[in-house]
Amino acid sequence: MCGRFTQRYAWSEVLAAFGLSGPAANLRPRYNVAPSQNVAAVRRHADGRRLSPLRWGLIPSWAREPFPGRGLINARAETAHAKPAFRAAWRARRCLIPADGFYEWTRRGGEKRPWLIEPVNGVPFAFAGLWERWTVPRGVALTGSLAGFGPGDVVETCTVLTTAANEVVAPIHDRMPVILDRQAFDPWLAGGAVPLGPCPPQGMIARRVSTVVNSPANDDPRCVEPPPAA
Repeated sequence: MCGRFTQRYAWSEVLAAFGLSGPAANLRPRYNVAPSQNVAAVRRHADGRRLSPLRWGLIPSWAREPFPGRGLINARAETAHAKPAFRAAWRARRCLIPADGFYEWTRRGGEKRPWLIEPVNGVPFAFAGLWERWTVPRGVALTGSLAGFGPGDVVETCTVLTTAANEVVAPIHDRMPVILDRQAFDPWLAGGAVPLGPCPPQGMIARRVSTVVNSPANDDPRCVEPPPAA
């Protein structure tokens, strides 16, 4: 699965990695992106690829109210094309989610230990994602991160596709985000068929980090510090 990730890059890095068009949009570094928060996502437009904010946790267009809890933050790549919540987005609303790391946890002696999986070459990962457009129905009282929306407002949301873990991630978790290479960007965004299995392990590394990543704060650089020596 993918439940937390980082977006620490500069606009110039994303521009180079994803070939973006449109105005520059430097964003503050995000060290602990959590479900229900806005994430920067790449979508296909008539004039090229553009970066847009999407709320993480997909709400299907037909939903009468948001899904409870963390919502639909992940979709299994093996079945998303057939699931009612995802199949419309699979056909017509795909995105790429730039990330320069994602977190998974192991458990030892009752203690959860966080790991950060990062690219070894510094180029951001491109998570395969789906996005949806949900119009708030009348009579629905929204709370939390959706509290500012009312009837008739449009909320754009997204989910991250997951696949079986590769050799780097497997000792930590059995699932990982689908990470696309550059050659797959255009066919994925255009609705074409691309491989959605685990990416080669040679391009990433996993390292232990501080337990600060369990904090809801998402702008704290300590989230990616190594843990103190034992």
